[in-house]
Amino acid sequence: MADLGPLSGFGHSEQLQRALHDLVPGGAHTYARGADQYPEGMAPVLVRGSGARVWDADGNCFIEYGMGLRAVTLGHGYRPVLDAVRATLGDGLSFTRPTVLELRAAEEFLAPLPGADMVKFAKNGSDVTSAAIRLARAWTGRDLVAVCRQPFFSTEDWFVGALEMNAGVPRAVREQTLRWDYNSLPSLRELFETRAGEIACVILEPATALAEPAPGFLEGVRGLCDEHGAILIFDEMITGYRWAFPGAQELYGVRPDLACWGKAIGNGFPISALTGRRDLMELGGLRTDDPRVFLLSTTHGPETVSLAALRAVITAYRTERPIETMESRGSFLSAAVNTAAAELGIASHFQVTGRPSCLIFTTKDADGRSSQQFRTLFLQELLKRGVLCQSFVLSAAHTPEDVAHTAEAATEALQIYRKALDDGVERFICGPPVAPALRSHAAPRRVPS
Repeated sequence: MADLGPLSGFGHSEQLQRALHDLVPGGAHTYARGADQYPEGMAPVLVRGSGARVWDADGNCFIEYGMGLRAVTLGHGYRPVLDAVRATLGDGLSFTRPTVLELRAAEEFLAPLPGADMVKFAKNGSDVTSAAIRLARAWTGRDLVAVCRQPFFSTEDWFVGALEMNAGVPRAVREQTLRWDYNSLPSLRELFETRAGEIACVILEPATALAEPAPGFLEGVRGLCDEHGAILIFDEMITGYRWAFPGAQELYGVRPDLACWGKAIGNGFPISALTGRRDLMELGGLRTDDPRVFLLSTTHGPETVSLAALRAVITAYRTERPIETMESRGSFLSAAVNTAAAELGIASHFQVTGRPSCLIFTTKDADGRSSQQFRTLFLQELLKRGVLCQSFVLSAAHTPEDVAHTAEAATEALQIYRKALDDGVERFICGPPVAPALRSHAAPRRVPS
């Protein structure tokens, strides 16, 4: 495949990564982007991307998966979005008063959301999930938050306090966050019963790559919130514009009181959104006699470039079929790689799983235990073959040739995986294994000072 030739090594990327560690804590601005998430000495520092391909500082070309932490569904450099942004740039980015563009973007974003009356735009997912929590607490007069045991909701203390990596979060704040299990109505019901009248809201992703809602689950969560006077918040950062257009609430037919959006709605441009019922959202406005909620007030939330990108993304979803494309490409890829694993006799040790538009892979050792070492081996062998991934989350820009090359590369990587199961993985990996991104200490991938 053109551009995907033999690697030139990672020498320049390694130099740049060392410089990043000197200037940026962790060497990246997102923990999931850290070098500790890749095999040692094989963490490319990127310079550009186009479609589903990226190029690093050493001139290596890769087919990329993950696509901006699931934010890019239409591909890098998607022309209609760039054209809309370029047409807006010359008219200015940020002003002292709202623009017509804010109104048009709000109208178009809310149009396919019958359960939402109002919207506030911001920049990060954490901005809007935290605003939703604050709004729910103000509405209910309660402090506790019931957070589903799912990977990530916010960089703010109300969520970080519930993580293993929670240094710096006051104990009193940690105690205000309660955890419950996805697809387990009894675990949520028990919280409501043991902390009766104290829970302000329930927040969850309506679905994840690993878990679809069981029949009646989301309806049951909705019912428990109504019964106990709590606000239901859907985090649609990942499911929005990837599971369905506009999101999972449309797909599953359950309406939250508030919903949080980001990632794909800007195709990589920085924009997030909080949507919700008018009576709730107005607590942050000027048409209420109640105490006002400091909902969202951001300098860059309404900047014109990202709003123009949002409108172009909405147009693409209305006129094209990006979700169907992602589902089709993902189905092919998962079937091909899982077939290869089965033919090698390692299907119980390696599996591609998840929604076709949001695929991940699981790696297990010879004893059937989840293994970071075998994950490292698989990532290492894919990188050697021109595939950059922490998952197989793809975009509509992945071509049939891209996924075919990936399937072939994965098959070759699994052949080595098979040998490592027999002979010991330590013989095959170059350096220490990748580590969980949100761990309590830098070890086992601590970087020397």
